[in-house]
Amino acid sequence: MMLYPAMSKLNAYIPNRYMLVNVVARRARQIAEEADVTGCHLDEKPVTLAIHEVAEGKLNASGMNLGAEEA
Repeated sequence: MMLYPAMSKLNAYIPNRYMLVNVVARRARQIAEEADVTGCHLDEKPVTLAIHEVAEGKLNASGMNLGAEEA
């Protein structure tokens, strides 16, 4: 299975794969939590939605604290 959108397009917004995984995972968790709270049904998986947000330029690595979260 290939990644769509292409990695080259995603790397235009997030410089490396490690950071991309962190940004997408964090945003996917946010999307899933928001859907649970509001009772919204998602047509696509949260990870897919987050990847598309990166590809559209809505997410990038600047301003995201990618360190360990405090509980």
